[in-house]
Amino acid sequence: MSHLPLRKETNCLNCGTTVIGKYCHVCGQENIEPRETVWHLIIHFFNDVTHFDGKFFLTLKVLLFKPGFLSKEYMNGRRATYLNPIRMYLFTSFIFFLVFFSFIPIKEGKFKNNFTIKGKSFEQIDSLSAPDFNDFTKALNHGVPMSRQQFKHFSDSLKNEDGFVVFGQKKHYKSKAEFDSLVATGAVNDSWLKRQITYKELELNEKYQDQQGRFFKDFLESLLHHFPQMLFISLPFVALLLKLLYSRRKKFYYVSHAIFTIHLYVFVFIVMLFIMGISELKTIVEWNWLNIINNLFTIVIFFYLYKAMRNFYEQKRFKTIIKYILFLFSFFFLILVLFIIFAFVSIFQI
Repeated sequence: MSHLPLRKETNCLNCGTTVIGKYCHVCGQENIEPRETVWHLIIHFFNDVTHFDGKFFLTLKVLLFKPGFLSKEYMNGRRATYLNPIRMYLFTSFIFFLVFFSFIPIKEGKFKNNFTIKGKSFEQIDSLSAPDFNDFTKALNHGVPMSRQQFKHFSDSLKNEDGFVVFGQKKHYKSKAEFDSLVATGAVNDSWLKRQITYKELELNEKYQDQQGRFFKDFLESLLHHFPQMLFISLPFVALLLKLLYSRRKKFYYVSHAIFTIHLYVFVFIVMLFIMGISELKTIVEWNWLNIINNLFTIVIFFYLYKAMRNFYEQKRFKTIIKYILFLFSFFFLILVLFIIFAFVSIFQI
């Protein structure tokens, strides 16, 4: 509510309707003087923030300590007291992914090339002393030692011969132009989809060559940036799983299951924030017992899901346990399918 004076005129400035009282009965706008001071803007801002915080913390308390209750309140029409589920999801997911991406920087050095010669990586070979290096290269070159420059040319030829295959089997096409010519002459009769995969494979093999570390870094960065989209897309499918599990409960519409799913995701986001915070604390103070707390938080997520299903759908313990197990198997299968899809999307976007 604003502290500005009411207008003497009774026409609504927003929709033109005649106002009876302080608020327009058509659009809800308050019939106050439109000219505001800076102080009024500041007061209005803090009123809105306080209103949001009040609803947020009340909703958060109910969500955390009364599994399934908030979804039931929404389904029963008691909604004004609590924060809208969509707003709650957007706010918590924004905070979660902001923290998530700041905690998992991906560095190319984490991914070592797995190409070896006689069981030794190139890093190990380069670090050999001169006598050991000579002995090692003698075994490769019919008893004649190589200089380090000669060995570099030798190793490069091996890399180019074996190649770095991103996905699929090694194909002996030197370039996209060569592959196109084989397709044009009929020597290769692949489907459109298979040709697109071959094009992408040739492009990636040419781009990264023996730089597997750089490829995996770029791939994981692309995949992780699709993670929020993957979770958001999974929401309607998870609601559909619940709809199928509780198809005989006619009072639960699809939207009811969707609201339950949103509240569940919000709870998981909040718990995962605690888990990430404790993991970060462990790296600083090196207290191994903090792993126990994180394990307990993980157990809490699974226990919360069971309690939420029991309280929201109001079925007996045995039925709830059976549907709980079915839901978990279905959920993990769904996430696996979405992960594979987004993994291919990530590969085609790097």
